[in-house]
Amino acid sequence: MRKKITLIGAGQIGGTLAHLISIKELGDVVLFDVAESLAKGKALDIAQSTSIDGSNVNLIGTSSYKDTENSDVIIITAGVPRKPGMTRDDLLGTNLKIIKKVGEEIKKTSPKAFVICITNPLDIMVMAFQKYSGLPTNKVVGMAGILDSSRFKYFLSQELKVPVKDIETLVLGGHGDTMVPMPNHTTVKGKSLKDLITKEKLQLIVERTRKGGAEIIKFLQKGSAFYAPAASGAEMAESYLKDLKKTLPCAAYLNGEYGVKNLYAGVPVIIGSNGIEKVVELNLNKNEKDNFDLSIKAVKKLFDDATKIDPDLKK
Repeated sequence: MRKKITLIGAGQIGGTLAHLISIKELGDVVLFDVAESLAKGKALDIAQSTSIDGSNVNLIGTSSYKDTENSDVIIITAGVPRKPGMTRDDLLGTNLKIIKKVGEEIKKTSPKAFVICITNPLDIMVMAFQKYSGLPTNKVVGMAGILDSSRFKYFLSQELKVPVKDIETLVLGGHGDTMVPMPNHTTVKGKSLKDLITKEKLQLIVERTRKGGAEIIKFLQKGSAFYAPAASGAEMAESYLKDLKKTLPCAAYLNGEYGVKNLYAGVPVIIGSNGIEKVVELNLNKNEKDNFDLSIKAVKKLFDDATKIDPDLKK
């Protein structure tokens, strides 16, 4: 029996995810959106491409949570995207209301699902969803680190003129301007990155990575990145559904790891059939630890702001 994958939000990321999941044959797709015609139209369009792609999956579009019942995986992309000049944090109030509704519905319809949140501001939205839904923390995770790491890899590959697949790296911390790219944990064909690039060029790439989403928004003018975020979400879903036990940087619940408790933040985790099966703790030097702590501080402050908007989050 094929798995059931629900995508909450049929916008650019949701639609791209539906197509990727279809091509990879990860499972049948339910594309949900309050704008039912948008969900139905995209689902039908992608369904008509399955014979070309050679994939055997079913896709439906809906505005009813009843159609999402007993989903194996749910990926949440619903929310307002950033506009030029906006930070992810500017979306807090609007998207918090959306996530609350989604959390309450999923609690009733798919309490055993593995849930991946992509809605910004990411770290706060995934934390809020877990509280609203009551789903176990190992079954609720945020997509950010894979995307940020992918951007870091791409910029490095362009500078070093090597294939991106030759680069191993990751980005920790919150999904925002305080994210922490990890040059000391980066290798290129097994060689240490610091032997291949000057400090000045590396710092420019680190800053470009932190502003990676804003750079795309500036070009697009309307909307934000969607291809790379969708690919990141699909990789997480695949690791869960196929029990691949990949080590991936994600926004995960921390219960003492990295000296942080009761908070979601970007760290390497192992994703398998039990969800987040392990948080991988890296040895951080003082500078990395200071930057990580600074990022955690920013996440905590924004969550405090969220609790002022909705005191229910304090429960």
